[in-house]
Amino acid sequence: MSPLAQWPGSEQAGLIGILTDIDDTLTSDGAITPDALQALAALKAAGLHVIPITGRPVGWSEPFAASWPVDAIVAENGAVALLPAVKNNGQIDLNSLSSKREQLSKIYQQDAATRAANYANMQQVLAQIEREVPGARRATDSPGRETDIAIDHSEFTHLPQEAIDHAVRIMRDAGMNATVSSIHINGWFGAHNKLEGARWIVRELFGRNLDAEIDRWVYVGDSTNDQVMFEHFPHSVGVANIARFVPQLTHRPRFVTQGERGAGFAEVARAVLAAR
Repeated sequence: MSPLAQWPGSEQAGLIGILTDIDDTLTSDGAITPDALQALAALKAAGLHVIPITGRPVGWSEPFAASWPVDAIVAENGAVALLPAVKNNGQIDLNSLSSKREQLSKIYQQDAATRAANYANMQQVLAQIEREVPGARRATDSPGRETDIAIDHSEFTHLPQEAIDHAVRIMRDAGMNATVSSIHINGWFGAHNKLEGARWIVRELFGRNLDAEIDRWVYVGDSTNDQVMFEHFPHSVGVANIARFVPQLTHRPRFVTQGERGAGFAEVARAVLAAR
């Protein structure tokens, strides 16, 4: 990883959009930092697309999708997207938005029957993990989850690496995908992930092929569940707190910020805007 200052301005000048993780990339202790929120607004005001992609549940993400200056939020590792319903000439009208969840539209990658069957199976896996892994507890945001399960390892409790690995094994043995974010262990049935979610939402929102223009987007993240994005995006940035996960990363971001969390994201935004 190279310092963000080494990212050539000529590469930034052609960017059309920012994809970003949320937890510990935009937020600190679960709340977006003021500088990160200002950065989102500045990026949107400059005409860039801004789409957070998170492992957090759809229920948790709803008020943020309604109130943040973003095109959409893709939740549950690519399974579902929340779109602000009030638009003006194709742009989100921030003055008409509040945190009311009924102002959002919600779209899924899986049909309703598939989601229902997967949900029932995932609850069995979740119960098995809590039964077999010492100290393992479902994430407190679990009631808002529709297409995945999550075990808390660093948000309100602490699991040692051995327990994290054990939970991941149980998920994968059940045929699930499993990833580890900065706070949770997420598991789900289906082929989607953050990269597939990014491809899907760019196609749904803009009718475009992300892979054909991937060098015109940047991804910002902070943990092991961002690896698929670091691997595929030629422009990828880790905020400084990614240092915690570097020993576990097979694919690292190309650049790293000086600041942690929201301050790091704001650093990326300033660099991108300065190059325009």
